Amino acid sequence: MNDTDCPEPGHPLKSFGRPVADRRQLWTKALWIGIWLVFLASPVEDLVGGEHGGTATVLGSLGLTAFVICYLTLVFRYTSRVFEWRVVHVSFGALLALAMILSFAFGTAWLGLFVYVAVSAGAVLPLRHAAWAIPAVTGVMILIGLRTDSVADLLGSLAVLTLLVGFAMTGVRELVRTTIQLRQARATVAQLAANEERLRLARDLHDLLGHSLSLITLKSELAGRMLPAHPDKAAQQVADIEQVSRQALVDVREAVSGYRRRTLAGELAGARTALTAAGVEADVPLQAPAVLPAEEGETALAWALREAVTNVVRHSGARRCTVAFTSRHTLDGPVVELSVEDDGRGGQAAAQGNGLTGLTERVEAVGGVLDVGPGDRRGFRLTARVPLDRGETPASGDAALGSSP
Repeated sequence: MNDTDCPEPGHPLKSFGRPVADRRQLWTKALWIGIWLVFLASPVEDLVGGEHGGTATVLGSLGLTAFVICYLTLVFRYTSRVFEWRVVHVSFGALLALAMILSFAFGTAWLGLFVYVAVSAGAVLPLRHAAWAIPAVTGVMILIGLRTDSVADLLGSLAVLTLLVGFAMTGVRELVRTTIQLRQARATVAQLAANEERLRLARDLHDLLGHSLSLITLKSELAGRMLPAHPDKAAQQVADIEQVSRQALVDVREAVSGYRRRTLAGELAGARTALTAAGVEADVPLQAPAVLPAEEGETALAWALREAVTNVVRHSGARRCTVAFTSRHTLDGPVVELSVEDDGRGGQAAAQGNGLTGLTERVEAVGGVLDVGPGDRRGFRLTARVPLDRGETPASGDAALGSSP
């Protein structure tokens, strides 16, 4: 997979749902959280305005600082996962108490603190608890607002805002945790796939070499016993050992070639992942064609797909890429055609890739043809045609070869 056009490591989309890994991600997350500190403008303005005495201003500043520390502790550390519920409960209780005391003591300008309390409830509390905690926080804000003779319109707007922001934060929290679970599941699937591949390799090696090595061991022991009295028969056993070992070597080489061979199914999955990661809308079939050419032909198509997608990701600047398979009947017989088209900057930019010459030779080596040029959408199109085996007849239409979802 190519990450040329992927978001940078510090990008919020790239690190979404992941713990902070470096200083850049720390500052990025702090910036995103800091934007929401805009609701502190009214309390700060109220303190700076000089309407309160010196002692009240100092106490208000200390209370506001403690409030911000409690809020950032909750949202920074416990949005994705809670490790210490006691810290969460104490911090949330302190946050609510500070909001009540400060807004009651200093007046209407401080009621915006309850928005942060609702956000914290939605960010860290379990959904069943947040469902009643957010309305409860809103109710407390309304009661204090009425006590301080707040304007009804302002109080109603703040109540609606507190409810909406609090419940919106529950959705964000669930999205973050779902993203984490999906990443963990993907890592688990990848590990299981790797384990299964190792098991398959072990089974294949056992099947390939188990019998041959057992036979070689048996004949070696037999040749050793025959050597003093029957050297001619021992020589025959040694010749058999050589033949068996050569055949085992051939089998191993064929097996390794099979593991190294690129397949269309694997390249389609890789193409879909690479295009999506690069921010390109991928119109890629979910499965390889039902009718494929011989092994060498499929490998050539797989390489063509890989090279085309690499050029799209690195050079095209495209927003959309389409991969399609079709069957065609030509004068030389039936062929399978692979088409990769994008809507990027066109042939000149895409042709900057260095693999097209070697790819042309690879496709021509199996009797195929490779065409490159402008596409229908002003972009770039790569088309590879590879002949089917003479004994195969492709099914009519694109459905038999697989189509885009």
